[in-house]
Parts: sequence; C-alpha cells; structure tokens
Amino acid sequence: MRFDPPLAAGILIRRYKRFLADITDRQGARRTIHCANTGAMTGCAEPGSRIWYTTSADRRRKYPNTLEYVEDGDGDLICVNTMRANALVAEALREGRLEGFGESASVRREVAVPGDEAGRFDFLVQDRAEQTFIEVKSVTLKLAPGIGAFPDAVSKRATRHVNALARLARQGHRTMLLFCVLHAGIRSVAPADHVDPAYGRALRHAIDAGVTVRAVRARMTVQEMQIDGTVPFFRSYEAAPKKPALALGQTRERV
Repeated sequence: MRFDPPLAAGILIRRYKRFLADITDRQGARRTIHCANTGAMTGCAEPGSRIWYTTSADRRRKYPNTLEYVEDGDGDLICVNTMRANALVAEALREGRLEGFGESASVRREVAVPGDEAGRFDFLVQDRAEQTFIEVKSVTLKLAPGIGAFPDAVSKRATRHVNALARLARQGHRTMLLFCVLHAGIRSVAPADHVDPAYGRALRHAIDAGVTVRAVRARMTVQEMQIDGTVPFFRSYEAAPKKPALALGQTRERV
C-alpha cells in the first residue's frame, strides 16, 4: 500500500471528540484533521508527539487531512488509522502473501455473518475447496516492551464477532481471527483482559472451539505500508514472555 503523495509531517496538539485532532504542520500552521479511530488510542495520542497525515483530493470533505501515524515516547511508529488494517490484509490476500492462502484464493469483503444478517465479517476467502471467514482487528496498545494487546477499550462489537466465529467453528466452518499489528514496538499479541475481561474470556472460548488466531505485523514508512510477517499470539498477557521490544542487533524503523 503506497502513499501518493508521501505522508506530510506535523506535531499533535490534541485528539478530541474521537474523530478529530488538532495539529501544527511543518510550516507551523494549525490544522484540524480527521482521526479514523474509535478506540481509546492509549499511548498513541500524547500532545507534542510527531505525527504524519494524508491529504484527500475530495473537495467535499470538511476535513481533507487524515491522521495516519503517531510516534510514541519510545520512538516507535504507530498507524492509528484503523481502516488501514483491512486494506493491508486485502492486499496480502490478493498477492498470496498471507500464510495459509494461495494466490488463486477468491476474496470477498464485508460478508454477512451466517445466522446473523445484521452482522458482518471482514472477509470470506475461498481457497480451493475451503472457505474461511476472517475478522481483522488492529493492534496499537503496547502494555510492556514488545507486548501488544487488544482491545484498547471495552468493545461489545469485538466480543460479538469472536462469539460468532466460535459458533461457526463449532458448526464445522473454518474461521480466523487476524490481529494486524500497527505498532513498530509490538512483537507479540495477547488479549487485554484488564481492559475488557469479557472479550478475553470470549477469545479463549473461541480458541477452544477451533477458531484460528493469528497475528501479523505491518512495516511502515512515509512512502508505504506492507504486512511483512507474523508475530506470536498468546492466550493471555501472563503467558507472553516479557522481553525487550527489539532483539540484539535490531534497530528501530524510521520514517
């Protein structure tokens, strides 16, 4: 996924009303921009943080700029535009870069949940004779060096999704919950039980029911984003090994 033109830089003044952020651009001018993130954005919206944003050519938009990246206090880059997660997964599926799926797989987006026409899953993938329902969740909450968690706020919608995946798995369907890590400092993922204990319980029940849980990580620059591999998933934060975010010899990615 390429940004054309590349992202513009600025400094965050504040994020407010969930969907808005005030920034100063490189010229020092103040702008109000769109923030496509309904979560708490814990650790991802500190005033004074460096940020990067896109500009839409759509003249009908009240706020033509959209907040894309924030750099946290550890120097880690975070994509806070949650819409990017599904776009990255769709791209990886089309190009056959998502483990377990071939290039010939047929991909449908926003499919109805069987037995619940009001609900939607992000993807239905037909690969040879197998169908897989996939729900994608973006991960930006860093609990400790290297350890990310979902969700960052109580999410009844996310719990409904994971319960629906579990129900279909028990019926014999192939189902997958895919965590897309959009934080350069996260190297493993676990449920955020301290934030939403109901979600953590539902997730573990879904795993026991046969839902596949996988976590992938995005590489981010001002020019592009791309899924570049998997990271470990753990059933609980307590089970995740407490390691530094970067192994010896690694350096932080810079934009």
